[in-house]
Amino acid sequence: MMTATSRTVSVPTPTISPCNLCPRRCGARRDEGERGYCGAGAAIEAARAALHHWEEPPISGRDGSGTVFFTHCPLHCCYCQNAPLAAGERGWEVSPGRLAELCLDLQAQGALNVNFVTPTHYSLAIRDAVARARARGFVLPVVWNTSGYEETDTLEALAGTVDAYLADYKYGDAALARRYSQAPDYPEVALKAIGAMAAQVGPPAYDTFRGQRRLVRGVVVRHLLLPGALEQSKEALRRLYGALGDSVAYSLMNQYTPAAPPAVLQRFPELAAAVPDDCYEELLDFADGLGMDGYFWQEGPAADESFIPRWDGRGIIG
Repeated sequence: MMTATSRTVSVPTPTISPCNLCPRRCGARRDEGERGYCGAGAAIEAARAALHHWEEPPISGRDGSGTVFFTHCPLHCCYCQNAPLAAGERGWEVSPGRLAELCLDLQAQGALNVNFVTPTHYSLAIRDAVARARARGFVLPVVWNTSGYEETDTLEALAGTVDAYLADYKYGDAALARRYSQAPDYPEVALKAIGAMAAQVGPPAYDTFRGQRRLVRGVVVRHLLLPGALEQSKEALRRLYGALGDSVAYSLMNQYTPAAPPAVLQRFPELAAAVPDDCYEELLDFADGLGMDGYFWQEGPAADESFIPRWDGRGIIG
């Protein structure tokens, strides 16, 4: 005879040794000196902590977003505009205690929020740092600025730490995700992750902060149009809006900058060109046709290296 029993569902615990923080699940024993697929070891590394004015309006506002740019990356897109960081060429070690101080420093500088850029591989240490900062008077919203390539278990561990997610949805096409990021599972994994983000923090909510409209909760999903990939971008938007509807905000970007090194451009010559204005306009028209309403969009010469900060240790060293 079979009897019904109640069992607690076991949820994997995010760890850095063996590392399972991102969908690569490389298993590196980072606290024993190994480095993960992302390139990160046990210590946090960052290259800049400063006010940044190039995010979406309710994130940067007038006064700037308090961005902390972390070194290394789980995704390693071949066209990355922050390639020196992703490759580990720039960065300085930062303890959780020091990261807590940086949060407080950015708050004192007048930041609208603290914005952790490419933070996934340091998730557990960042969670610790934010708790330390809050115990010392840190009150700003925490923005998790991510490629979207996230493990839902890791996201669950961030509940109560992160207030808003600024997430990419780079690809709706597995072939393109494999070609540029060696991640053919990206379309499904990122869509699931973004859905988990939205379930965790709820729909976008705003307040007025020193006369500026500020995002305090919710998810903003970014999509960057790549050269020669208009139809793939349409598929990405179709997937996104079909799954998430108006539960998140959207940001459609044309700021692709052809800054890849010659070796990459030799393999992927299509990446040597900027995105034509008419292609971007067609994507915006497509978004309108889907029913997307009130999304962020870019105008003027967005594809400019002014969007790329100097990785000079500002706020980290000196």
